[in-house]
Amino acid sequence: MAAGHSDTFHHVRDFPHFELPFGMKLELPNLFGLQLTKFMVLQLVVCVISFLVFRGLSRRVAGGRPVTGRWWNFWEALALFIRDEVVRPTIGDGHHGHDDEGHEETSAGGGHPADEYLPFIWSCFFYVLLCNLLGAVPWLGSATGEINVTGVLAVTAFGATLFYGSRELGVGGFWLAQAPHIDVAGPLKLVLLPMIWVIEVIGLFIKHGVLCVRLFANIMAGHTVIAVILGFIAATSGSAWYLYYPVLGASIGGQIAIGMLELFVAFLQAYIFAFLATLFISMAIHPH
Repeated sequence: MAAGHSDTFHHVRDFPHFELPFGMKLELPNLFGLQLTKFMVLQLVVCVISFLVFRGLSRRVAGGRPVTGRWWNFWEALALFIRDEVVRPTIGDGHHGHDDEGHEETSAGGGHPADEYLPFIWSCFFYVLLCNLLGAVPWLGSATGEINVTGVLAVTAFGATLFYGSRELGVGGFWLAQAPHIDVAGPLKLVLLPMIWVIEVIGLFIKHGVLCVRLFANIMAGHTVIAVILGFIAATSGSAWYLYYPVLGASIGGQIAIGMLELFVAFLQAYIFAFLATLFISMAIHPH
């Protein structure tokens, strides 16, 4: 293998360039002291794709018209799945929003009360999904295989949990609600309640930290395995034909199999991130 590619994790690292076939590189510019990197560009591409897809989809569902075409049906099916199988069942219908005058109301259009959280959860799901899928395109990469990216996503989910929980229960009420009600004698309660509150608050931070590590580890591991399997070809390139060709065939077959698994993982990890973000919001707005 080339010296620049001796790093096992080279395939999942961020660089100020795109690597192209035959050893060529597409260098990225430095804008006003900010060096653009591959993952920065890919995240911008994800934002553009998301805007174009859902702008087109929103036009087609305007006025209650049915969506036609496989392309648009695919995206609508994903959006409806997240709404009907993740957000509404997880948050439930016991929560009701309030308008500026304090009057109880449901979501716009008389929909399910949990629908007010849909924009954030949809954004999480499709952003993670598209970042994951770009990793299946040769010479690109998955920005979600970088822990700094998944860390920011986890912080965003944590911020949403705090925001929605504080809006529903009040800032003080949200933090006090971290300790569940316990039916024990007074002196024992004075001892147990602070301990449980500390454990629950620490758990709140840990749970969102898991969002970061889970997504990063799964995406990074899959791409690293693909790189290692293909590395066997380079490792045996100078060997006899009876060793090189079996390794070549096995490596290509293994790469295809792992690639198909990675495609499944791309959807699975986006679903898990969206589900856990929804679950944490539900726990925040419903006191223990």
